[in-house]
Amino acid sequence: MLPHITACTRILVVQHPDERRHALNTARLLVAGLTNAELLVAETLSTQWCRRLADPNWHTELLFPGPAASVLAAGAPQRPRQLVLLDGTWPKARKLLHVNPVLQALPRVALPEGLQSRYRLRKAPMAGALSTIEAGMHALQIIEPQTDFSPLLASFDALIESQITAMGAEVYQRNHKPQPC
Repeated sequence: MLPHITACTRILVVQHPDERRHALNTARLLVAGLTNAELLVAETLSTQWCRRLADPNWHTELLFPGPAASVLAAGAPQRPRQLVLLDGTWPKARKLLHVNPVLQALPRVALPEGLQSRYRLRKAPMAGALSTIEAGMHALQIIEPQTDFSPLLASFDALIESQITAMGAEVYQRNHKPQPC
């Protein structure tokens, strides 16, 4: 069910160790669906990873919103492109950024406003908050519009549906379905 899509952009997902065993591990799904992606489970990056992220032969960017981030855009940089995503709750993702100066030094990019999450099992902490697989898919679709990355979300949707089925309609309605005003 997982696609194997080839992207020209290299993806690195840095996952907070606490996220590794979550049932809906969307970082793992993203990496498994791409041929040019890696998952690194670590809170502090090793010297080897720091050197790789600072490699001047790559155009490396950090996908992370904030005032310092520019809106992600298509375009062919002079060097091969590498995009880093942080996987964890917002506090854990901010911690990954805080404890790794090499991540802080990367140019930051953000997705355009207005994107909606399909993740019906979690309440988003803010408008536009996406799971890692959604953020990665949207980012790649912007960077490489000639390739259809939407099949990455099929496994995500199936996983959500199986979780809803397992919890039962009543539990889902009570805890996750938006209530009318």
